[in-house]
Amino acid sequence: MDADRMTSVPKKSRILMLFASVWFIAAAALGTRLSFTLYRQGQIPHQALASVPFDQEAGNTAFALSQGQGFGNLFRQDTGPTAWLAPVYPFLLSLIFRAFGAFTLTSFFAAAILNVVLSAAVTFPLFDVARRAGGRGAAIAAAWIWVILPAGVIMPFEWIWDTSLSVLLATTLVWMTLRISEAKKIRIWILYGLLWTLALLTNPSLGIALPFLFLWSAVRERNTRSSPWRMPAAGFALVVLCCLPWTVRNYAEFHRMIPLRSSLPFEFWIGNNDIFDEHAVGGVHRITRFEEARRYAQMGETAYLDDKWNRAREFAREKPSLFWELTGRRFIATWAGTEHPLADFLKTSSNLARAVIVCNLILSLGAILGIAQLARSRSNFTFPVAVFPLLYPLVYYVTHTSLRYRHPIDPLLILLTAVAGASIVARIRSSIPSRPAVS
Repeated sequence: MDADRMTSVPKKSRILMLFASVWFIAAAALGTRLSFTLYRQGQIPHQALASVPFDQEAGNTAFALSQGQGFGNLFRQDTGPTAWLAPVYPFLLSLIFRAFGAFTLTSFFAAAILNVVLSAAVTFPLFDVARRAGGRGAAIAAAWIWVILPAGVIMPFEWIWDTSLSVLLATTLVWMTLRISEAKKIRIWILYGLLWTLALLTNPSLGIALPFLFLWSAVRERNTRSSPWRMPAAGFALVVLCCLPWTVRNYAEFHRMIPLRSSLPFEFWIGNNDIFDEHAVGGVHRITRFEEARRYAQMGETAYLDDKWNRAREFAREKPSLFWELTGRRFIATWAGTEHPLADFLKTSSNLARAVIVCNLILSLGAILGIAQLARSRSNFTFPVAVFPLLYPLVYYVTHTSLRYRHPIDPLLILLTAVAGASIVARIRSSIPSRPAVS
């Protein structure tokens, strides 16, 4: 009977149903990212691919772990333990090194394919959240935009870092927050707590949304149960309990409270120092990786970061107008992809760079319109969907920013843009007078 019903569906309708399937869209996302990986690897010498993508803090720490040296040696020197990074991604990378060898072409492809799979998997929570917030049309549109979004296609190959995992975690956290508002079982709150733990131990910057999403979930729980706050409190306690061993480890190694990672002073300094002041005398004129690694090795991590924190605070205190100017420039760069979007669009010869700038501007405007549409319609999803886009970039406004840093909220910007687009289409359709029925 079902087979007969399927064969009776017109071919065009079956094709449309296929293109509206979240599984088909996820497969398309996987295909675009694998295709880009195949294309780019053919343009880069394989000897470089085997080492250069790992020549950063995550790769160096993963190497130390794979060699049994512990979580340390940040710059591939014998500098001892580090809390510079959260532990999850370096541990994943160390498993790849153990399986396929450290700094080998096979390890690079394994890490890149892992990123590709994580990025493509974003399709599932994105589709469901968009469907809940804006309807099935918005969900299909959002998922297909994710398939072809330049940043989404490029990042899994270009950055062997926690970026793709952070994207999946941020989107899944929003999806799980909406599920929490409908579920009544303690098991869901346990999963929610474990998901937050994984997110914090992967990318602590995601934690800026934790109190707000937990509070929203707890308020919804209070409105639907006779014993309010019990399960939210248990979920939050689970997060604290699961993160505690890493915090204890950091205290034992560095004799100070470092809940998740220690690198904020360096990030603050790298975006706020005298290299940005053309009138500075005897200040920073050039920052090199070699020089900073040398200072780190000489001073040790704690003293090095204390020095950077003091220097950045002094800069912000003595030159407040320049600090706020830099903050404004970082705000523009976060949302446009560059501090000077129009000039860079006209100057660049790369169509890909132009596409990235245009996509960033469209998604930034679309996110504003999407939040406004959800608020205007009094949607229950306004707050949880808007939290990450509004709060997550704050730390990068005052430190330093890049497309990689903003990427974890790109699916939510797509979602909001799709919601805004669906609303505009609905208004256009409603303004067109219907044709009278022909008797």
